[in-house]
Amino acid sequence: MRRWMMLVVAGLSLLCPCSPVLADTRIALVIGNSAYRSVSRLENPKHDAELMAETLQGLGFTLIGGGPQLDLDEATMRRAVQTFGAKARGADVALVYYAGHGVQVRGANYLVPVDANPAREADVDFQMLDVNVVLRQMESAGTKLNLVILDACRNNPFGGRGLRDGASGLAQMRAPEGTLISFATQPGNVALDGSDGNSPFTKALAETIRRPGLDIFKTFNQVGLEVKRATGGTQQPWVSSSPVDGDFYFAGQAYAPASTAQPAPSSVDPAERAWAVTQNTTSIAVLEDFVRQFGGTPYGSMARARIEELKKTQTAARPAETPIERAQAILPNPHLVPRVVKRNVSQGYLNLRREPGQKSEILTRIPAGETAMVGGCLAPGDGISRYPSCRAVWNGVVGWVSANGLE
Repeated sequence: MRRWMMLVVAGLSLLCPCSPVLADTRIALVIGNSAYRSVSRLENPKHDAELMAETLQGLGFTLIGGGPQLDLDEATMRRAVQTFGAKARGADVALVYYAGHGVQVRGANYLVPVDANPAREADVDFQMLDVNVVLRQMESAGTKLNLVILDACRNNPFGGRGLRDGASGLAQMRAPEGTLISFATQPGNVALDGSDGNSPFTKALAETIRRPGLDIFKTFNQVGLEVKRATGGTQQPWVSSSPVDGDFYFAGQAYAPASTAQPAPSSVDPAERAWAVTQNTTSIAVLEDFVRQFGGTPYGSMARARIEELKKTQTAARPAETPIERAQAILPNPHLVPRVVKRNVSQGYLNLRREPGQKSEILTRIPAGETAMVGGCLAPGDGISRYPSCRAVWNGVVGWVSANGLE
């Protein structure tokens, strides 16, 4: 099972076992759903949740329930998130980790409890948990720094039940204020589940956050490099961030907001940090999002150049356009008007073809004197057909006709 992961960080620090006890308060909720009742069971989420729970406890986090919460149904999952929101009030750092099935519906990302069994799209709101609910709990708690890690299956297990799955992978999520969002792979791509009991991203994350001296941006850059190497370049994490107040280290140093800390300001600006984990992406959507956030910086110029490079590469690899694709590019939205087939048309009918031109497949024949809805005519000089052709609709059939056969 291939899976997706998304990470939302509003700055935090983690404590390594060799570090002195830090003054900040850290709360975490770790959920792993494997034993699904109505869809395919997942093997790794249970192991991923156990690995992260052990790692976070070693880094100074107090876990809701005392350990990983496994195989939660919808009601239990909501109670766990609500309890987490209450416990996080007044904490310095709050973290939620989820591993299991996840789906994208109408641009929103949902976590799937083990008892979910939607028969239609409208059931999602009642049987699954919107990721934004977790973010709102964190916002309400007023936590200084927030981290949400979502490690969930990218293929929609309910795809045959009327749930819209317009794009593979997860929908993009914009980072709220003071937040960093990191996907285990680029939006629209599919992350690997892993073959050794843990997903590549979770394994790399658990190892990297134990290393002292890495700030938040260097950490995710390193995680991205580890995942890329482990997957042979087929998976590449992606980051979207807004400014984080102060320096944050996963291990070795406590979180120090800029308003209270006195160290010299970092020489690396947010755009440079974000570009470090974005520059090698092959996703145009990710780069366009980077340009929206940092378009006014020198890195914005590099991102735009990267977009153009990728577009040229994708265009070169694209198969040759068919006549109808070229025609649709020229006439994307024709205005249709009624036109009558000439009464003296050859053989008493006009061919309605699949594509412009005389060699294309005939879909149906429009008898002389009949009226069709016609629009968007092409001249021979457009390079698509030797004869003038028009889009036409007749008796519900859509195709192309010769303009010479119309009055």
